[in-house]
Amino acid sequence: MRIVGMSVAALCVAAAPAFAAPGQSCSGGTCRITLTPPQLLAAAERLIGEQHFAEAKPLVEALRLAPGYSLQTRFLGGLIAARTGDHARAADQFMAILADDPRQTRVRLELAQALMALKKTASADRQLRIAQQDADLPQQIARTIRTVRDTIRSGRAWRLDFNIGLAPDTNINNATTAQSITVLLGDQAFLAELNEDAKARSGLGQTAQLSAGLRLPVAPDVSALAEFDANGTNYGGRRFDDYAVQLAGGAEYRLTPTSSVSLEGVYARRWYGGDATTEQVGVRTGGQMMLGKRDRFGYQIDVRHVRAFFDRGYDGWQGGVYGTLEHALTRTIVMSAGPFVRRDWLRQKPFSNTEIGGNVGVGGELPHGFNVGGSVGLSRAMFDAPLPIFDLDARRDTRLVVRTTLGNRKIRLFGFSPQVNWTYNDIDSSLKLYGIERSRFEVTLARYF
Repeated sequence: MRIVGMSVAALCVAAAPAFAAPGQSCSGGTCRITLTPPQLLAAAERLIGEQHFAEAKPLVEALRLAPGYSLQTRFLGGLIAARTGDHARAADQFMAILADDPRQTRVRLELAQALMALKKTASADRQLRIAQQDADLPQQIARTIRTVRDTIRSGRAWRLDFNIGLAPDTNINNATTAQSITVLLGDQAFLAELNEDAKARSGLGQTAQLSAGLRLPVAPDVSALAEFDANGTNYGGRRFDDYAVQLAGGAEYRLTPTSSVSLEGVYARRWYGGDATTEQVGVRTGGQMMLGKRDRFGYQIDVRHVRAFFDRGYDGWQGGVYGTLEHALTRTIVMSAGPFVRRDWLRQKPFSNTEIGGNVGVGGELPHGFNVGGSVGLSRAMFDAPLPIFDLDARRDTRLVVRTTLGNRKIRLFGFSPQVNWTYNDIDSSLKLYGIERSRFEVTLARYF
């Protein structure tokens, strides 16, 4: 299936001077034709357009020797590979071009086509989604992209992401920043010093994350959904080891070609220090819709029952409402913003709370193979009742979360690319015992299938 039939020169080659006629000289019955790089490029394009790939290949190889034609030769080499059935090599060529210049929409469309031939439909859909954000995209091509994306959604689509690495952390036990706390006993207040076990410990852990998903069409406009997520960090010994898994399954209904709603059951479990700490069972529903070429809106409502093995006072229900609005600033850079409201209805009122806040982020692809992203989240949590042993007023928290990520998709080792994440958490609590500051890096190798 051909996605688009535009000339290579129109989208990928800078304007060149008018071509001069080829130079020709003959001597001793042998004629030599001299072509300038623009003439060589034009000849290679013409031969590829006429499907004379064997004849075009030596011209492309010769063009590699000309300075300033790296993008064109890689693109033409990718086209020859794709048209002759070597889709893996074609995808590598196109990804290399996009690593240097992610603004090349035509290259991205060809990459999507190669990925579809390799049955990597989820990756192809991602490339087409980015291509749709090009404000200069002709209407005919935009309609074709929508049709292809609809075709992808109507088939079986899966995804699998995995990363593994090291995680230096300033507070592996998520301990308080307080050195001492005030304890109320009747009308008396006493200052209690915290021992070393209650204070923050730094450490270096081994971390890994796995995320998988499947969308399987079961009826017109209806798909079954299945998701699995797991992550964990292993430190020396097992005292501070932290592992979590989550399973989700349900269905998605497509309202229109650009909007859908979903409903899923959710199960989650967490282990800390080698022991199970919490178990959650619940349901979540959500939806998304496109608002023009560059904007997307999504929402999610999540309600779960929580069982806390470490303290039954934390048993109860959790619920949240989340919104997200995404806007493409450029073809490859997206900004997002979203408010949220969370509520914990727990057995003990001093632990029950309402949290209101929001997140703002920006991220995308840059030249030279770099992926970047950053977000800031700020919220206010208000608890239902005081903890009289510490304070006669109910607890109030101000919570700040900062996340940044930097990766390079151009560097690959067995299909894995390097990535560095940094997360900073700060909780400013009216009860100093619950004040926390934590900085965590993750230096990983990531692969996206």
